[in-house]
Amino acid sequence: MLKVALTGGIATGKSYVLAKLRDRGVATIDADDIVHAQLGPRTATTKTIAAQFGKALLKPDGSVDRGLLGARVFSDPATRLAIEAIVHPVVYNEIGRWFETLDRPIGVASIPLLFETGRQGDFDFVVVTACTPEQQLERLVERDRMTEAEARRRIAAQMPSDEKAKRANHVIMTGGSKLATDKQVEELLVELLQLKSKN
Repeated sequence: MLKVALTGGIATGKSYVLAKLRDRGVATIDADDIVHAQLGPRTATTKTIAAQFGKALLKPDGSVDRGLLGARVFSDPATRLAIEAIVHPVVYNEIGRWFETLDRPIGVASIPLLFETGRQGDFDFVVVTACTPEQQLERLVERDRMTEAEARRRIAAQMPSDEKAKRANHVIMTGGSKLATDKQVEELLVELLQLKSKN
């Protein structure tokens, strides 16, 4: 099986590309979905975060308040690193188990912080989504209804998109039309199938 990682900066189109691959019958998993589940009520991850950072971060139902957590994480680098140290191992364990049980020729895992966590070596092929910094900022402000200053802090917390693109096996530029992005997804699929046939 070909283990593929899909990554890229925040608001560069990862979710769109992942959905298109899923529509074409490719097996996919999203690290963001795993995190969302892990921050739910009474999970081991939620209990660890509450013990370390206080129950003020919890909603009445016992889940982590992602809005409050995000505000803490992106305003304090030390807190961000501490949260990542709790969450990232869980995410990679889940992804690893998923690949182990997958009976498909290709599996794609969307992992926003792949390069930041130094785990690109776990995969056979790395795809990066990218757009211009201006598009990234505009999308993030519009999508998450945050101020430009907040959006800039979130973008700055990640490796720059152009640096991620340099490290990729394949780059999908998402700054144009959806049709243009769709065409690139089809080209990626052809490349992955050719690569798989050689293995």
